[in-house]
Amino acid sequence: MNPTRRTQLVTGAVITGLAVVVWFLAVIVVPVFEDRACADIEFRAPVDAQPPSQRERPPIGGTGGITGELREALRGGGPVVYCSDLADPYILRVGDSYDAYSTNTEDFHVPVLTSGGLLSARGDRSEALAQLPGWAIPGKVWAPSVLARPGGFVLYYATTAQNPERQCISRGVSAKPTGFVDDSTAPLVCPGHGGAIDASPVVTPDGRAYLLWKQYGATDGIVAQELSADGLNLIGPTQVLLEADQGWEGGLIEGPSMAAADGRYYLFYSANDWATPNYAIGYAVCDSPLGPCTKAPGPWIASTDKAEGPGGQEVFTDEQGQFWLVLHAWVRGKVGYPHGARNLFVLQLDFVNGTPVAT
Repeated sequence: MNPTRRTQLVTGAVITGLAVVVWFLAVIVVPVFEDRACADIEFRAPVDAQPPSQRERPPIGGTGGITGELREALRGGGPVVYCSDLADPYILRVGDSYDAYSTNTEDFHVPVLTSGGLLSARGDRSEALAQLPGWAIPGKVWAPSVLARPGGFVLYYATTAQNPERQCISRGVSAKPTGFVDDSTAPLVCPGHGGAIDASPVVTPDGRAYLLWKQYGATDGIVAQELSADGLNLIGPTQVLLEADQGWEGGLIEGPSMAAADGRYYLFYSANDWATPNYAIGYAVCDSPLGPCTKAPGPWIASTDKAEGPGGQEVFTDEQGQFWLVLHAWVRGKVGYPHGARNLFVLQLDFVNGTPVAT
């Protein structure tokens, strides 16, 4: 081998080695150290019975793949999935893939944290909704959720309408879990007085779909209405499910999420001021997606000694049909923007003797 060729090979090997080191630091070591702020945080809803045995957490936000498994081993256990801002999360499972959608950031209308991939250790945020409809004000998109329908996927999200300015709910469609298009000329839900946010779909065992949301105005609370088969329109009457009537709620409830389990419907909701440690999660038991509902004394999940203001919760299931609860929370001492972040956590959810248990 001539000296020039040998030098080229050595140089190439050195460059490759340096690239591997930089990659390892960037996607393994740095994220692990960043996650230390969310380490050893536990959220545990009180229960009299022995909590069920722990299951392996679904691969959300890039925790799958070889590098994800390595990162998971290095940082240890705990419910943290994304120790960075990912507020009002919603998890969509398609097969063995789990994507996490969130409230807008500076870069995205609807950020989506994708999962899986051989070399994905942190997850890659991308845009799920590139263009807002003409009637919406840019920069104000909250609490997205996604419903799978036979013809594709429907994205529900809250945004701000113009003339007059008020919070409304709209929807976009796509043949896949990203790349949504909202070609609407008016909102899906937009009360004349007050507003609407935090849309969340639920599907009954017989396949019918319903949409829950937080409504402001003369009717202030959690409401629900049936969806058309394609998920694009609302049909039938709107039913009031819950209003703020417990002291810990601070006069405000929002963020509904419903799950059908053991012949009952469990409605989880957030309450109080989202930017304070008083924010917490409660639940009610309902006869159907349209009620009636009976609240349990709350809060069900509240601030801990290491994390504050848990909320924005949503229920999802894994490939085995087991329930999980995703939520956001501030790290203690860093509540509110611009210094804090609503970090992403996932808890195992079980139902013991008619009581939801989150661990």
